[in-house]
Amino acid sequence: MESLLSILTILEFPDDRLRKKAAEVKRIDDKIKKLIDDMLETMYQSHGVGLAATQVDVHQQVIVIDVSDEKNDPLFLINPVIIEKDGIKESEEGCLSVPGFFEKVNRAEHIKVRALNREGQAFEFVATELLAICVQHEMDHLNGKLFVDYISSLKRQRIKKKLEKIHKMDKN
Repeated sequence: MESLLSILTILEFPDDRLRKKAAEVKRIDDKIKKLIDDMLETMYQSHGVGLAATQVDVHQQVIVIDVSDEKNDPLFLINPVIIEKDGIKESEEGCLSVPGFFEKVNRAEHIKVRALNREGQAFEFVATELLAICVQHEMDHLNGKLFVDYISSLKRQRIKKKLEKIHKMDKN
């Protein structure tokens, strides 16, 4: 029987839970597969291109990504590791955990990644362009790091204050 998908709550900066380091996934079981399916549905619903488990308050090394225009080419990364990287490229990034804000960030231009897929099989791939940016961005989440950590503390504080104000207004 197919379980129903759930839309998960995405944590927003400056929530401290976003700073927690994710643990390695030891076993890919039905619980992890349901998490992957729910994360994918949440990402699509939120119009994102990537989502790390940390962002939905699950501190395991799980990432879902889909940079395709049609949103029909999902990539699942469990316990991902960047094994090669080169070049530096600056591009504008946003984040579902920092809604409404975009800043320029430097990332490796080309990366080679090793991970497990949804079935637990190891695979490697080379990423460039948006996929390389997205993988690095989501892997940062697994390490408790956000894209706003790459910008000046003044800009980061400004974003934090604005989001705290929005969160306060949402509670009232």
